[in-house]
Amino acid sequence: SAPTVRTKVPEAEVHIYKRGKGPIGVANMALGGWNQDQLEIRDILDKYGFKSVYAFAPGSGRGAPIRFNQRNGRSLLSYRDGSVVYLDGEPKDSVVQPITKILVGVTVITSVIILVVKETPEWAKKLNLSSSPPWILACAVIVFTRMRKRTRKFLE
Repeated sequence: SAPTVRTKVPEAEVHIYKRGKGPIGVANMALGGWNQDQLEIRDILDKYGFKSVYAFAPGSGRGAPIRFNQRNGRSLLSYRDGSVVYLDGEPKDSVVQPITKILVGVTVITSVIILVVKETPEWAKKLNLSSSPPWILACAVIVFTRMRKRTRKFLE
């Protein structure tokens, strides 16, 4: 039988934390790149639902952000075969959280308008605003203030 040559793929042991809690995962990850010394950061971001990862030490906490090439998703830093890497991930922002804040704001402003304004003011009667429910006014106020905050930097 012909002799076979096996080449070992360089690997790093990666301990993954989420906001300093964990580890939520420990994996042996193959190192990629031309020299086979780079971590596949984009794979980690996708697998664990992170928007960014940081260097991490269980004793002292989060360190510098791990930067990676945007085109291939590999780390800019190189790692040796067999090294142990601790990463702390920042989860992606939830879509539900801002919507909940807006709904709570609308209900609070609506209830304040209902409690404070018992009788429609004269200027509102002249503008014929009394026919619309107060929650529409509350929505308009919230949308206006959020748009002002978002476009402030744009207008400067």
